[in-house]
Amino acid sequence: MNILLVGATGKLGTAVHAELADRGHRVLTVGRTAGDLRYDIADPAQVTAMYERAAGIDARDVIDAVVSAAGDVPYKTLTAMTAQDFRAAFQGKVQSQIELVRQGLGRVAERGSFTLITGVLAREPIPTGSAASMANGALEAFVRAAAIEIAPQRINAVSPSVFTESLADYGDFFPGMPPVGLAQVVQAYVRSVEGGQTGQVYTLP
Repeated sequence: MNILLVGATGKLGTAVHAELADRGHRVLTVGRTAGDLRYDIADPAQVTAMYERAAGIDARDVIDAVVSAAGDVPYKTLTAMTAQDFRAAFQGKVQSQIELVRQGLGRVAERGSFTLITGVLAREPIPTGSAASMANGALEAFVRAAAIEIAPQRINAVSPSVFTESLADYGDFFPGMPPVGLAQVVQAYVRSVEGGQTGQVYTLP
């Protein structure tokens, strides 16, 4: 498959890239500051430019799958959050990934797929995580709604807990929540890209 991978240079994106490439897929990477293509998907105009550029690289006239491992949200107490903070969370994680789908419908293969990233805070909120919970919940609802409209194209989301590999940095923010190994999360991406399901939210663990 020809796969467009957004957020390919972060911890998760790097692991997803390696696995998909090992499985024989041709992966075109996208990032704000690194990757084959440099675009900020929080800007709808840059999403348009990204798709136009991707279609012309190495004669990739068909994109079989769009995979996202990107999304930024602020973490603050609710009393410290501003209206702009919530707008930034929506733009940085929700709108950006919705645009990947909305603009990608006419650019992805007839039976191609989209895989988005959400997270555990959609179902297990934490202090300072209201923006992330809002963004993740909105994306999961969008995936279920989009799936009934875009067939035979498919759409799923991967919704992991904190990575085992990131516990040293972020474990204190997720007290009592079981972590998930990065390799397990990567396999959920493989399941979404190579499988046949749609409208699914793969929760991990």
